[in-house]
Amino acid sequence: MLRDILRREDEVSATLAVIAEVDPDILALQDMDYDGNHLALAALAEALEYPHYLTLRPNSGLLTGLDLDGDGRTDGPRDAHGYGRFSGQGGMALLSRHPIGEVADHSSHLWAELPGNAAASVTPPEALPILRLHTVGAWTVEVLTPDGPIHILTSHATAPVFDGPEDRNGLRNGDEVRFWTLYLDEPRPEPFAYMGTLNLDPTRGEGLRGPLIELLGHPAVQDPLPGLPTTDWDEPSPGNLRVDYLLPSRSLTVADAGVFWPEEGPLADVVAEASDHRLVWVDVDF
Repeated sequence: MLRDILRREDEVSATLAVIAEVDPDILALQDMDYDGNHLALAALAEALEYPHYLTLRPNSGLLTGLDLDGDGRTDGPRDAHGYGRFSGQGGMALLSRHPIGEVADHSSHLWAELPGNAAASVTPPEALPILRLHTVGAWTVEVLTPDGPIHILTSHATAPVFDGPEDRNGLRNGDEVRFWTLYLDEPRPEPFAYMGTLNLDPTRGEGLRGPLIELLGHPAVQDPLPGLPTTDWDEPSPGNLRVDYLLPSRSLTVADAGVFWPEEGPLADVVAEASDHRLVWVDVDF
């Protein structure tokens, strides 16, 4: 990935062009591989001229040491806390034009410790004391803007597919979403904005929609983009779904919002080259 960033390979160049067009002050990136020295993220931040950035080791590819999928091995991608063919595959990153303050990493939160969790019904008993809830990660990051701090809540939940009739991924996805509802029920930092991929559409596709509907309806949250899809996926199945979210707190005023998805013009092909997900943006006033 570092090589591709330095060479400005096609997908990288397209991604840079999309971000530059929208020009966000705070950018949450999903599915970006993690390296221990943060070299790839540093190169990307330099290319985009973001002076502040953050990445933390994700759960994806981080082996549990147990045979979670029952294939007689303990070193496969499904034996990790989150699916990954190597440690750090598909991590997360945050880039900012403003300084980053305090950071809370929730990624080590155990699935079995979430109130009302479904872990015991789909997880080997020996894994319950160690298996983490979040398949990629979950953070609270304070960003110090000139108008005051804003707290970014970010995560990347597992897709509620690629499992069997036990619906393990669907149940885990629901609990990953429910984590944030429970988090907001506690004394929470204000103002905040959730920015991330919940991999769940409130009306279509696979998954347990109840936890998402509860989160979207939480009294502390506002949803400025109801019903707009954020992915360009094959029709009719799974189809274009809304799986990426930017949810400001009600203590913020939303000035404008959108999903960057030009249907024609030179940027239409650039957006398609960059990703099958689309950039979600919201402008807020304090």
